[in-house]
Amino acid sequence: MGRLRRSRVHKGIRDIKRKYRTKRYMRDLDQIHDDIKPENASKFEKQELDPELPGQGQFYCISCAKHHINIESLQEHMRGKIHKKRVKLLKEEPYTQAEADAAAGLQPADTKAKKAKAAMMDVTETESSSTTTTA
Repeated sequence: MGRLRRSRVHKGIRDIKRKYRTKRYMRDLDQIHDDIKPENASKFEKQELDPELPGQGQFYCISCAKHHINIESLQEHMRGKIHKKRVKLLKEEPYTQAEADAAAGLQPADTKAKKAKAAMMDVTETESSSTTTTA
């Protein structure tokens, strides 16, 4: 690959990377985790015929959020590496907002008991410091 070949390839152009990243966007894992729940999974198993979707929307992989054109394509996808990796990722529970707040060090809004403990600790510290000054 010569000097001119490197300059003609669109490898380093950020806009093109972003365009294709959003073009191939699939559903996030937490959204799929909600779809897998039994009450939501039934609507994905038997969908209405839709001529806009591949296979008229009848061959859908819930864990990957992908439509397939026929049953053979769906079965081949289920045997594949991408599907197995996605299923493995979906076995983990998604993070909740409470876990994210706890990791960031934020406290929930209703922490009145914790504030009361902090106030008692301040009182005991002032009492111990006052006794040391008098002694």
